[in-house]
Amino acid sequence: MAMSIEIERKFLIYELPKEKPVKSHKIRQGYVAREDGNSVRVREKDGQFILSVKTNHAEGGRNELEYNISKDEGEVLFSSINHDVIEKTRNVYLINELTWEVDIFTGRNTGLIVAEIELDDFNQDFDIPEWIGPEVTELSKFYNANLANRPFDQWRVSYQALVDRLDG
Repeated sequence: MAMSIEIERKFLIYELPKEKPVKSHKIRQGYVAREDGNSVRVREKDGQFILSVKTNHAEGGRNELEYNISKDEGEVLFSSINHDVIEKTRNVYLINELTWEVDIFTGRNTGLIVAEIELDDFNQDFDIPEWIGPEVTELSKFYNANLANRPFDQWRVSYQALVDRLDG
């Protein structure tokens, strides 16, 4: 089991980075339970299954507990969800010693691309690469748990129009 406090910032992007990612992962995930900002998620990442529990942290950010589970356990949990599975490719970039993850969504969220950076503390300074667009950290419709219930194909806006609107 791994427990951590998740402090992340989310952004749309202007374009994909020119650098080659240091890693790339195929991910599918679903939400077994959600209540008051807390969630229980099952994720398959490159054939490994992970059960995650996320809760609000008193000082901000989120508590995150992760447990490796078997494929059979993961498939049982996937069969219990009542929304579309989130599918994405996550490309990982190391820039100025910080890890940026760029999620390129597929399925019902095709066309949506979100970059995330996880920070060590709330006041951590970091440089924003030129390909990073408007910040969407505080916009709950970009949370994966919300994308499962209201996918991008229901938003009635193109990705570029969304970037332009939020950049304005």
